[in-house]
Amino acid sequence: MKLSTRGRYAVMAMADLARIENGKPVTLADIAARQEISLSYLEQLFAQLRRAGLVTSMRGPGGGYKLAHAAAATRISDIILAVDEPIKATRCDPLSPNGCTSSGGRCLTHDLWDELGRQINMFLSSVSLDDVINRRVLGTARVFPAAHDAEPRQATPGE
Repeated sequence: MKLSTRGRYAVMAMADLARIENGKPVTLADIAARQEISLSYLEQLFAQLRRAGLVTSMRGPGGGYKLAHAAAATRISDIILAVDEPIKATRCDPLSPNGCTSSGGRCLTHDLWDELGRQINMFLSSVSLDDVINRRVLGTARVFPAAHDAEPRQATPGE
């Protein structure tokens, strides 16, 4: 499963805004330069973020964007959903009564991927912009208990 650039760039730009904003509006040109994202792409994303109520805009000299809510109250899942980025791991259309297979049933691994999508959404709902900019996301999922001992061990790449 892969998150598209819409979701990733929206989160990157909002994190930049949260980190830089000091009560003053921040221009998209400044965010675009710092994050190396196309200005026209950011304009599209911020129009969606504004409609979702996650940012406010100010026009004129000294204008730009500000967070509509505190960084601690802005969930990563809200940002991703605002830019129409569904996070799902199944190939099924959730609005369709049909399953994943040509016969209309669910594939053997449907429940596995469906639960993975739910876990991802739960995780992204538990992380705020404030967590991201203050690097409180690092290390939260790095320790797993080994099957053969009670002591936690460090996860290795690929686990």
